[in-house]
Amino acid sequence: MDFAYSAKVTALQEKLQGFMDDHIYPNEARYAEEIAKGDRWEPSAIVEELKVRAKAAGLWNLFLPESEHGAGLSNLDYAPLCEIMGRVYWASEVFNCSAPDTGNMEVIARYGTAAQKRKWLEPLLDGRIRSCFAMTEPAVASSDATNVASTITRDGDHYLIDGHKWWATGSPDRRCKIIIFMGQTDPTHPDRHRRQSMILVPMDAPGVRLLRWLPVFGFDHAPHGHGELIFENVCVPAANILLGEGRGFEIAQGRLGPGRIHHCMRAIGMAERVLEAMCRRVKSRVAFGQADR
Repeated sequence: MDFAYSAKVTALQEKLQGFMDDHIYPNEARYAEEIAKGDRWEPSAIVEELKVRAKAAGLWNLFLPESEHGAGLSNLDYAPLCEIMGRVYWASEVFNCSAPDTGNMEVIARYGTAAQKRKWLEPLLDGRIRSCFAMTEPAVASSDATNVASTITRDGDHYLIDGHKWWATGSPDRRCKIIIFMGQTDPTHPDRHRRQSMILVPMDAPGVRLLRWLPVFGFDHAPHGHGELIFENVCVPAANILLGEGRGFEIAQGRLGPGRIHHCMRAIGMAERVLEAMCRRVKSRVAFGQADR
């Protein structure tokens, strides 16, 4: 199998690396200062500024192959670009390539109706709003999503949504406007993988409550973060269902496939940068009167 990069990917690598050198690395200190001072949950000014530059440079929505809004790259094409972005943990947002928005945009682009795309996908692709994904629940072992107990109940032209979710990345973000929610529409279906569905829930819908942000190893990951959410008798139009009832697992697999590659490549990029810093330190460190060898 040939893993050589195409000329298009090589050109994008060079362009992206140049953007990182010119705009991302020089602004790491400014980003840290913005987050450390004042309201930590206020969106970063430098990130918003750099988004305008990235969009103008054509380094925007690189992750999305199936849309006129994307770069038309395969996962293999996108992987080395994700690796470059991963060297700075907040850089992917600058290019509108950060989770969970990437996965949510892929879901709506692939499985959404024309109306759903107009209302939610277009502003997400443009970077005007952000989103979150609500699957994991505190009361069940959600690594096995067949345990998901939240409910999505048909009521005429609407669905009523009830449940308790947590680790919903992006829900504390003040720009988060839409939730992709996974719950049961048919708890008694003989196929346990056809009991669940996904539905679009506006963050400001009555009955949606953000209880708190959740720290990870002591970090809040502001201004994006991870949240615990309560859904109490939340009413949304039936038109908000994605793909149809019982298709939740099908959608989840389509969402997770690309996302796992994105996360892995970003982690590799960060690990490479850490290794480089360690090597520089080894070469410069002097202990007990002599340089390390």
